[in-house]
Amino acid sequence: MLRVFIGVDKRQPLGYTVCQSSIARNSSQPVAITPLLLEQLPINRRGLTDFTFSRFLVPYLCGYEGRALFLDADILVRCDIAELFACADETHSVQVSRGPHRFEWPAVMLFNNERCKDLTPEYIEAGNPFSFEWGTVGDIPPEFHHIVGYDTPTKDAKVVHFTAGVPEFREVLPCEYAHDWLREKQIALATCSWLELMGKSVHARPILERFLQ
Repeated sequence: MLRVFIGVDKRQPLGYTVCQSSIARNSSQPVAITPLLLEQLPINRRGLTDFTFSRFLVPYLCGYEGRALFLDADILVRCDIAELFACADETHSVQVSRGPHRFEWPAVMLFNNERCKDLTPEYIEAGNPFSFEWGTVGDIPPEFHHIVGYDTPTKDAKVVHFTAGVPEFREVLPCEYAHDWLREKQIALATCSWLELMGKSVHARPILERFLQ
């Protein structure tokens, strides 16, 4: 089971919805997707978003065992997420795409939880987890963290980060990979007709009779 944690901003649940849809729909393996909701976690510290600091709780939430991935909510996964887990390097505590924009490194983090035992709730509440002094840092290929508006445009990005805002906002349109995000939004929010879903069920007859009256 692949474990993925997504930071949730309650002001924009749509970002989480699209992100988790893109992961689940493309994954070749069972995947457990957990939203990080601050009121459910053992810290109170927040920054620009509720998950500014809670992202570093992932190893603790996994009992400091196995592998787990953290993603910001404003991310679209265009590949099988198992490809990213396949990049795991046992010699490091965490792996990120160490591009020139250091403030974005923590948006995609592949944790080796056993090597992250210094990431306790107490340290995250009062310390500086963004220093990465709690462990050794390795790399993931840059296609697994492509930052729209900052990185050189490419057609080959596997994980796309809309750090300036997802394409739901007209202020960031047009932008790279907007079509892909909007298509995933359509898929995530789609449903068939009531008749197709329920027409042959035991619940259909009284509903249909009511409409015929």
